[in-house]
Amino acid sequence: MKLNADLRAFEGRIGYHFAKPELLNRAVTHASMSSANRDDNQRLEFLGDRVLGLVMAEALLKLDPAATEGQLAPRFNALVRKEACAEVAREIDMGAVLKLGRSEMLSGGRRKQALLGDAIEAIIAAVYLDGGFDEAKALILRLWGDRVMQVKQDARDAKTALQEWAQARGLPPPAYVQTDRQGPDHAPVFTITARIENGASAVASAPSKRQAEQAAAKMLLAQLERPS
Repeated sequence: MKLNADLRAFEGRIGYHFAKPELLNRAVTHASMSSANRDDNQRLEFLGDRVLGLVMAEALLKLDPAATEGQLAPRFNALVRKEACAEVAREIDMGAVLKLGRSEMLSGGRRKQALLGDAIEAIIAAVYLDGGFDEAKALILRLWGDRVMQVKQDARDAKTALQEWAQARGLPPPAYVQTDRQGPDHAPVFTITARIENGASAVASAPSKRQAEQAAAKMLLAQLERPS
C-alpha cells in the first residue's frame, strides 16, 4: 500500500521509512476507526509498551552502572509513563496523523494524553515489527533524546516525596481534595488541594487529577522545605 502525504511527512519527522507501510497505517488507527476490514493499534500499543520498557531499562543501566534498583525504578517510571509518551507524541505532531472516529475527533481526541501516549507506543511496535529491535531502539532513543540523560538522579514523584516527609515526622499521609473542575470533557482542568495534618496546604491545577495532585504536592513540599 502507498502512504498519503501526511504519513510520508510523519516518516520524516520520526526518521524512519517503513518497508511495510501497512504497519504505520495500522499504528495510527485508533479503535474508534476500526472495522472488519481495518485493524486498530491496540495490539501494537501492547507490544510497543514492552519494547519501550526494555530499551529504557537497558539505557538506564548503562547510564549509571552503580545505581541501585531503588534508584533506577523511579527514573524508569519517569521515562515510560503516559505523560512522557504523550509529550514525545506532541513533539512529532502525532495527533495530526491519527485516524479517529467522528465521536473521538469531536471530543478532542487528537490532543488527549492517553490517546497520544498509546499511539507513540504503537509506532514503536510498528518499527520493531518492520525493522527489528535495533531500529526500534534507535527510534526510541532518538525521540526521547536528552530526557534519558537528564532524568533526575532522584526521580521519585512529588507525592511520594511528600508522603515520606510526613511519615518522617510522625504525621499521617497527605490528603488530596479536588476543589474545582472546569472546561469541557475533552479538555478539563482539575484543581486539587494538597494538605497535611500540621495545617500546611497548597493548591494546583492541571489537565488531569494525577498531574494536579503531583503539582500540588510539589508546591507543598517546596513550601515545607523552605528555610524559615
